[in-house]
Amino acid sequence: MKPDSKKTLKTALDFLKILLGSVIFAIGIQFFFHPATLLSGGVTGIAMIVNYLTGAPVGIMIVVINIPLFIIAFRNYGWSFMAGSLWGMLTSSVAIDLLSFVTPDITAEPFLAAVYGGILTGLGLGIVYTTGSTTGGTDVIAKLIREKFPYVNFGTMILALDGAVIAAYAAIFRKYENAMYTVIAVYIAARVIDLVLYGSSQSKLCHIISEHSDDIKMAIVQKLHRGVTVLQGKGAYSGQDKQILLCVVKRQQIVEIKKIVKNIDQRAFVIVTDTRDVFGEGFGDISIDK
Repeated sequence: MKPDSKKTLKTALDFLKILLGSVIFAIGIQFFFHPATLLSGGVTGIAMIVNYLTGAPVGIMIVVINIPLFIIAFRNYGWSFMAGSLWGMLTSSVAIDLLSFVTPDITAEPFLAAVYGGILTGLGLGIVYTTGSTTGGTDVIAKLIREKFPYVNFGTMILALDGAVIAAYAAIFRKYENAMYTVIAVYIAARVIDLVLYGSSQSKLCHIISEHSDDIKMAIVQKLHRGVTVLQGKGAYSGQDKQILLCVVKRQQIVEIKKIVKNIDQRAFVIVTDTRDVFGEGFGDISIDK
């Protein structure tokens, strides 16, 4: 396949993913949040506040509020970013307004609405974010912030920005219980976004210090087919030179690592920690979009 054809195919698939994510997001809003008078975060939350006050369609209000934010996005990221995010904003807005005519009686219980609405909205937004695009709103602000602070998770930033919207909702309507349920919903959505973008902690980082490091190293390579890096260290008390084995394995392989070390050297010192992002052969591909 020619490079141009691959690029066109990728763009088409990204737009389909954005459409899918937008519809899932809209289902969470209209089928769970709205019946329980809960709120989404960001610009969607602002649009829902306006809807509760005036009855104005949520989707139309999302488009209106997003206009200045998209001007900022265009100046900072150009048309390539704008295209996907504009598509995401329009599809999610249209889906929200269209689904307002569908009224399935699923639940109006606030806690259930918060949990399942949070899962759906987080899943939908996470799918959109995997393409490098957003649905507009505070997502654009979060993306701008992450350019300067890349170590802060996308979902965490959105959670912080949503706090102001929820506080305004509580102050305007004095529905403090609903606001608290909304906090639960937005928190769940943020965690689901991080799960979709970064995955769960599927890998473990092992540091192994042993007098039999060569035997342990060979056993890991031969039995688990995992690479091992040998670091040189020195004991602070003994002053003796030591080898430190560094190895990243899948979560389910940690039991085998323990068996290997136990069979070779029961006096070995082993440190096992969770890892969030692991890139390279046998793990994930490096992606600058996440």
